[in-house]
Amino acid sequence: MKRITDGITMSLPSGVRIGLVPTMGALHAGHLSLVDAIRPHCDVVVMSIFVNPLQFNNAADLARYPRTEDADAALAESAGVDLLWIPSQSEIYPGAAELEEAGWLGSAFEGLHRPGHFAGMLTVVRRLFELVNPSVAIFGEKDLQQLALIRRMVDAHSLPIEILAGPTIRESDGLALASRNRFIKQREVAARLPAALFHLQGSSKPASLRLAEARSLLTAPLEIEYLELIDPLTWAPISDDFRGQARAILAASLDGVRLIDNDLVEIR
Repeated sequence: MKRITDGITMSLPSGVRIGLVPTMGALHAGHLSLVDAIRPHCDVVVMSIFVNPLQFNNAADLARYPRTEDADAALAESAGVDLLWIPSQSEIYPGAAELEEAGWLGSAFEGLHRPGHFAGMLTVVRRLFELVNPSVAIFGEKDLQQLALIRRMVDAHSLPIEILAGPTIRESDGLALASRNRFIKQREVAARLPAALFHLQGSSKPASLRLAEARSLLTAPLEIEYLELIDPLTWAPISDDFRGQARAILAASLDGVRLIDNDLVEIR
């Protein structure tokens, strides 16, 4: 594996299909699964590690974000990454960054609770695409709203990039893998989050009753921001007469750690 800091455009091979795995580091099995998933779709796998300041609306959260570059490099190499790129902020943002528009979807759900987050996320993803020029890129389904917004941006700019979705990887208690999980102290409480999603899947009741029952599982010390059943095409909350595949989406805080999750729910 080749590891570089700046100068990505000079380090990329020509005439090959490049696959990009963008990350903010603090790698775990979820990130490594993205490498496995993208490998059949490209000739060279490039993984980027960049903690993007534009997508943090809380300075303390940015400062607290784990930075483990050497451990990340070892994991990336073990996963079969061909080129690990850990750029400086000056390479990503050589001047004042012009923020991407996140639109109405960028102001809903996650965007409502994290103002400016999605504009910052889209800005760095667009910049990574400009520098790496990948044929294909992959993002995890755990960040479902992020994935939807990236696909919309790619369509809006007619970028010739295939966007793949990597399935959510879960820990033994069902909790979705995330870099911030290491800060959770009350794991048995955190496990209520996937339990609520699984309850929504297993119920045959109308959507409103399913949600009421699932919300009753998410009591203190969990601080719930939202738990909704949405139409994945429109991102609108579904009504009781909806039939088909919905998505359950949720966000909550525990021990000062913000957690998000989602899953497919069949409504018959």
